[in-house]
This record gives sequence, C-alpha cells and structure tokens, in this order.
Amino acid sequence: MKYEKICKNINETNELAKKFAKLITNGCFISLYGEIGAGKTAFVKLVADALDVKEKVTSPSFVILNEYHTGSIPIYHFDLYRLENEGVKTILDELREYSEGEKVTFVEWAEFSQDEIPFNHIKINVTYEDDDSRKYSFEGFGCDNIKIIEELNK
Repeated sequence: MKYEKICKNINETNELAKKFAKLITNGCFISLYGEIGAGKTAFVKLVADALDVKEKVTSPSFVILNEYHTGSIPIYHFDLYRLENEGVKTILDELREYSEGEKVTFVEWAEFSQDEIPFNHIKINVTYEDDDSRKYSFEGFGCDNIKIIEELNK
C-alpha cells in the first residue's frame, strides 16, 4: 500500500505531518530516504511538533540519535549518514530495539542500514519536484503500517 503527496510549501507539508502524526500515536518505525536538503529532518520536526514535543528538534547527523520525551509519545530520531558499514553494525541491535513498543522512531538515511530495517515499518521517500515542491511517498510494511497508509489515502 502506497500514498503520495506533493507539498508546494511548508504549510502543506505541515498539514501532511499533522495528518500523519494523528495516525502514529501508538508508535511506529519510519525509515526516511531522500537527498541532502530534501526535507527529511523538516518533516520529522513537523511531526514532532504535532505530537506536542517541547524540545527543539534538530538533525542527529553528528550524534547519530536524538531523543524527545516531552511529547505525547517518545520520539527517537536516528541519522545513519555519517556511519560507515562497521558503524551501522554497532547500532543494529538498537534499531531493532527502537522498532518495538509505543514509541515513534525515525531513521534518516535508512539506505545505509544494510537492509536491517525491521519488517514492520513505514518507508517515506522525499524528493524534489521541478517547481521546488516536495513529493512525499509513503509505503507501509506490516499490517498496522498498511492501515496507516490506507488512512492517509482517505
């Protein structure tokens, strides 16, 4: 099951983030794909805001993981970009651990995960469009995540 949405500006992206946030309040593991500057971290910030996170949400590029515990559900935000293959291997157990239970886990640059992303997840690919808008493509894996994508399609 897939869902695609083109957002022409930050207001439309914010509306998409709010809609998505309402559907993941029981927890979800999300893998994010897209070029540098495509809007992966911006989308995470907007979802976190919609989930009432009080802290400033920043890119975890240099620290690998940021945690946010002030919202309606804990959020864990990984960035695998700076990890070499050996580095990714050191956090695979953590990625599996953060894929279970009532928490929202975002993994930016999931393509560096060596195909170790848990089966049950939502893949979001963010791409630039010619007119500087962004296309968000969502794909659900696992029954609960497929239901989330079905709800996005409504």
